[in-house]
Amino acid sequence: MRITVTGATGLIGTRLVEELLSRGDQVTVLARNPHAAQEKLGNVEAVSWNPTSEQAPPDALAHRDAVVHLAGEPVSQRWTADAKNQIRESRVAGTSNLIAGLRQADPSPKTLVSGSAVGYYGAHGPEPVDETAAPGEGFLADVCVGWEKSALEATELGIRTVLLRTGVVLSSEGGALAKMLPPFKAGVGGPVAGGEQFVPWIHIDDIVGLILAAIDGDDSWSGPLNATAPVPVTNKQLSKALGRALHRPSIAPVPAFAIKLLYGEMSEIVTTGQNAIPSKAQSLGYGWKNPDLDLALQEMFAS
Repeated sequence: MRITVTGATGLIGTRLVEELLSRGDQVTVLARNPHAAQEKLGNVEAVSWNPTSEQAPPDALAHRDAVVHLAGEPVSQRWTADAKNQIRESRVAGTSNLIAGLRQADPSPKTLVSGSAVGYYGAHGPEPVDETAAPGEGFLADVCVGWEKSALEATELGIRTVLLRTGVVLSSEGGALAKMLPPFKAGVGGPVAGGEQFVPWIHIDDIVGLILAAIDGDDSWSGPLNATAPVPVTNKQLSKALGRALHRPSIAPVPAFAIKLLYGEMSEIVTTGQNAIPSKAQSLGYGWKNPDLDLALQEMFAS
């Protein structure tokens, strides 16, 4: 297959490209710095694109079986007014610029897998939320709604479109775990803000597995797709599992006010959560590689 990927040098994109190449696919990546992307990713075609300021190049999208759109400004940063604008523009305007390129791609790709996030649902308590749930309130929910609205314009072009509502991706290569590890390794890790909020986690192998399944799937693989593990856990359960994997205590509580002082408005990602259930992936028969949190973490830190 011929696949174009945006955001290919990020945590998910790097692993995805590796898997695509290993199965023999031809990969094109769209990147602000194509030379650096080529150096990092290896045997790919790298094409220049600035998502927020220009239309995606149609020639890099035409004759492709699928496009995977993962580009976006990192959310895990202090939400200044400028940062919030960059987060919004990189996703909403960036996706609109991708669609503009798709409109001119001839022939257009068969499939678009576009990133989104479980932040779409806003803050929730313990009640399960699946792909049928309404959008929530707040900055991230608003961004996700606009992000998905832009991506769904691809359906007007006859492109099967999958909206990948990603949870907290766990990987030994970085991401959320990189921020969690230092206090745990120092023996002062523990639950945050009481620890009762749900963490819709997913192992890096399964987020990539779901993207591949969406690329290869039929028309039933379309619309919103919760990219989370089948059994969400609370922040307290995640803390205990991480402590067990690292052979460190995990009982030092971190109060909500301390997180808010450190991160400001962005702290809502940590202090609230969603019990997001991957109902669609389950109904479509996806088989998780790492459905158990303890086993997943133990494997990551075994070496």
